[in-house]
Amino acid sequence: MTPTPTTPAPSATEAAPAATPAPDAPAVHTAALALGDDALVLSHRLGEWAGHAPVLEEEVALANIALDLLGQARVLLSLAGDEDELAYLREERSFRNLQLVEQPNGDFAHTIARQLYFSVYQNLMYGQLAATDSPLAPLAAKAVKEVAYHQDHAEQWTLRLGDGTAESHERMQRGVDALWRFTGEMFAPVAGLDLDREALREQWTATVTAVLQKATLTVPEGPQSGAWTAGAGREGLHTESFGRMLAEMQHLHRSHPGASW
Repeated sequence: MTPTPTTPAPSATEAAPAATPAPDAPAVHTAALALGDDALVLSHRLGEWAGHAPVLEEEVALANIALDLLGQARVLLSLAGDEDELAYLREERSFRNLQLVEQPNGDFAHTIARQLYFSVYQNLMYGQLAATDSPLAPLAAKAVKEVAYHQDHAEQWTLRLGDGTAESHERMQRGVDALWRFTGEMFAPVAGLDLDREALREQWTATVTAVLQKATLTVPEGPQSGAWTAGAGREGLHTESFGRMLAEMQHLHRSHPGASW
């Protein structure tokens, strides 16, 4: 039986959009918000595959990855404020996620290309972060174990599709090419993340290149500037599809502000 929400009249506080941390907030809040938004948005995108994956095994795999990311998002967002308010009451320009993770799923190969690019980045980034004295280090140490599986899953499917049939190869190459321009943003500086950005870029490039070449795919050579400029998502500038995704994600919460279930 579906629960019915009990919705009190929203107060001015409840009705007001949630805000990002103030400019003078600790840098760790800025970092937690950026990483939390990455995980939240990609979790939602992967959740859109429910009932549409090519085989049942992938229904389970993509759902598990989405749940891992949602778990990371909850911890990270709770460090920056109230997790529900940050997820459901912020406006589009207040989100600090990478433009890569907000890109529509497209076909399965497109989703795998996005997952390859992001999971390699996340694995390397969390690996570096876990070795620091950052307040985010304990989360990173736990998350890196989950993300290692995400990366392996994406790599195996990249190989399978890239070195499969002519059609699967073509689709995988299209996904790899289309999303390449959004990858440069991953290496832009973020307040509160004291990482070796150049090493991160070099390791990411080497890892992704090796996977693509093994999959008989061509490594893109175009710019990695995303929409507008690299780092734009971290500044609250997002692509058109993000607004539509956000409206869907926030619809229920905004329809019953302050409701208890």
